[in-house]
Amino acid sequence: MTGNIETGSIITGKVTGIQPYGAFVAIDENTQGLVHISEITHGYVKDIHEHLKVGDEIKVKVLSVDEEAGKIGLSIKATEESPAQAVRAKKPRRRQAAAIIPEGEGQQGFNTLKDKLQEWIDQSQGEDLIKK
Repeated sequence: MTGNIETGSIITGKVTGIQPYGAFVAIDENTQGLVHISEITHGYVKDIHEHLKVGDEIKVKVLSVDEEAGKIGLSIKATEESPAQAVRAKKPRRRQAAAIIPEGEGQQGFNTLKDKLQEWIDQSQGEDLIKK
């Protein structure tokens, strides 16, 4: 059935059927695989019909081949660059510097764990004395 189809290879197939969970793609006359709805495109897919129709020729990447079950997992989005990666590659992100607050100012309501640790130990020991 799938003797010449290898995981990781990119092949051309034809959409033969569409279900709510994915699209069936004929790889050759005897072999077909499934492109799960999550592998159609980058981002959320509400309706597969907005992206594919029966008869479309598409490029897919073979994600998995299960000879025993006769199932082939395919992906369209694995053949395309992620929009997020494309944006990141073009435009580096700017990091915002943290505000410098002079000591003693703006410290109300916030203590580091190190500062609070001794306070919690003292409270805990005080509670133990009260219980005894």
